Amino acid sequence: MIPLCVPEIRGNEWKYVKDCLDTNWVSSAGSYVDRFEKDFAQYLDVQRAVVTMNGTVALQLALLALGIGSGDEVIVSSMTFISPVNAIRYVGAEPVFADVREDTWVLDERQIEALISPRTKAILPIHIYGQPVNMSKVMEIAEKHHLYVIEDATESLGASWNGQKVGTIGDIGCFSFNGNKLMTTGAGGMLVTNNEQIGERAKYLSTQTKTIRENGSFFHEEVGYNFRMPNLLAAMGCAQLEKIDEYSLLKRNHARLYNELLHKIPGLILPANEEGFQNAYWLYSVLVTHDFPISRDQLIDHLRENGIQSRPFFQPVHEMPPYSGSRTSLDMSATVHTSTFGLNLPSSVGLTEDQIRYICNTIRNLDL
Repeated sequence: MIPLCVPEIRGNEWKYVKDCLDTNWVSSAGSYVDRFEKDFAQYLDVQRAVVTMNGTVALQLALLALGIGSGDEVIVSSMTFISPVNAIRYVGAEPVFADVREDTWVLDERQIEALISPRTKAILPIHIYGQPVNMSKVMEIAEKHHLYVIEDATESLGASWNGQKVGTIGDIGCFSFNGNKLMTTGAGGMLVTNNEQIGERAKYLSTQTKTIRENGSFFHEEVGYNFRMPNLLAAMGCAQLEKIDEYSLLKRNHARLYNELLHKIPGLILPANEEGFQNAYWLYSVLVTHDFPISRDQLIDHLRENGIQSRPFFQPVHEMPPYSGSRTSLDMSATVHTSTFGLNLPSSVGLTEDQIRYICNTIRNLDL
């Protein structure tokens, strides 16, 4: 079976993790936690990075650090994994769902202003599957209406908008290091910001608001959270980050070959190639429209029968029971359309050219 997306372990992971085991620094204290934060901040060219246990926690921490809570609203797209929406609800705020663009499948910036109310405190653009949102327009709207911008870059490490890495454009960016991401720590996340005050606040909240008194006792001024990453996982993150440019290039090369082999197949809509952005291609994604000989779900079955794992796009969150009563754009048709026809193809860093050719030949040869 060619898997959808699995981690690539080819660097210093064993060496750094063994160092943690040999020195007994396996929990949240230890040199690799600070090193991972500093190295990640340097890679993205931001002032501050705060490591967390996963990407969902990073999103929750971002909202907490900005003081967003009960009675507030956050504008977000509905075509997403549910994590960012749940994070909004975790802090007591309410999601307001915007439709996505039909061409890029991400938050439709043209619909944001119509959703802004006196309760709106932030916009949370999600760079879905590695595809950047139009951040120039998002930032323009946010500045005009005095709103925060929290970028969900959990699926888009390596992507950029007008030459700037996504996750570094808004007030806060959040990343995930789950096992299927471009780089992994097994489980893990990161909050980044160019605002030192926000960074300090996030770090303080994520470590149980702990201060150490002169006699070594702990004191807590307010309710905090245990969002810390263990040194063991941070060690793996340091090793993975050393390979990030190599892995990003491999992803782009895979997408280039997919594009070359699939672009003439009727009924397949390939990822957009808009001027000004660089897709990270976390997952190589297509739409399987009515012009294709079989349906999207039939293609999933066909691929599986030939040893290829694929996955449909996320289901619209606004149609799920916890959020069915939430406020939305008047027209959510692009979200429903994209979710209905979207398909993710194998996208591991270690995917070979022969495997990509086999996948594309399997899509082309349906034996109907």
